[in-house]
Amino acid sequence: MILSPRNRRPKPFNLSPEVQHTAARVEDRVHEWARKRVTKRDWRRTVVCYDSYGTEKSVRVLGRMILTRTGKLAADMHASIRGFRSFGAVPLANETAWVRIGGQEHMVECDRGGIIDMVIPGDYEPGPVEIELWTSDSLVDRATVTIIGEDQRFGIISDIDDTVMVTALPRPFLAAWNTFVLDEHARSPVSGMAVLYDRLTYLRPNEPIIYLSTGAWNVAPTLKRFLSRNMYPDGPLLLTDWGPTTTRAFRSGVEHKRNSLERLAREFPHMKWLLIGDDGQHDEDIYGEFVDNHPENAAAVAIRQLTSGEAVWAGGRSRRTGRGQGVPWIYASDGAGLASELTERGIISGL
Repeated sequence: MILSPRNRRPKPFNLSPEVQHTAARVEDRVHEWARKRVTKRDWRRTVVCYDSYGTEKSVRVLGRMILTRTGKLAADMHASIRGFRSFGAVPLANETAWVRIGGQEHMVECDRGGIIDMVIPGDYEPGPVEIELWTSDSLVDRATVTIIGEDQRFGIISDIDDTVMVTALPRPFLAAWNTFVLDEHARSPVSGMAVLYDRLTYLRPNEPIIYLSTGAWNVAPTLKRFLSRNMYPDGPLLLTDWGPTTTRAFRSGVEHKRNSLERLAREFPHMKWLLIGDDGQHDEDIYGEFVDNHPENAAAVAIRQLTSGEAVWAGGRSRRTGRGQGVPWIYASDGAGLASELTERGIISGL
């Protein structure tokens, strides 16, 4: 309670969940205006279904509901697409869609940014499961859900930016150039990382790999095309919404990664994860916290070290705090170095 200086009468805090950050209210109004404009131009309702994961008792459905000019997204692996085109769609808000899993249909809803992130209970067999997602007047989109069985014990969680793809994301201006302007074919893979991941998944063909990034869902199709072209194993992406949240002027990538790791630890208490990232600011700290909080869920941490030039432009390297030292920590400048260290310590062959 707050006392008014005039009459000293109690004035309650307004803790209603409907109260949003000013930036979020502005964004909602812009999106509402944009939806009205493009609807008059006959833009079509479009759903994008993302690869996801699940347990034997539930499936996490990830998708996005938007308005696009043609009703579909570019899917050509050889297309030349500028980054800003990923942000040309207009998100729908609080709309309903339907998902079909194993012959059964379920209703799902998107949030204010058009993002669908819902858990569907059921009984599922371990392995890949195809799901279909659609809404009224839209095409049907499909994706693969990896069901992780209770008898599985090992998986991989990998960062993307500066771990599998050279982006130097912490650099604000270059990050904007890479995100909005650069042709996606001009993005460079990190040397040796695809070979390392291929080796890991070859030795453990049924074990999952999850790509965890601070990137926005807008660029998910671009990232999937990049990973496929550069021979990285298939796996679900865990990305974030673009722009402000209900409580912040802009999303927190660190909180997104931290919350995602905590969620995976809750959903898969039997799993040990090989955590792969880079030393450009935050991954070491986030993974260290995870190892401290969930040592039983961490097999090892592999950190790709940025080159001197990348580290300078990225604002330096993260400081090693000494946290999370209960599991092996591996450092190398590329995938070949990490593979050598992981093999020498018996982590690849011994898991």
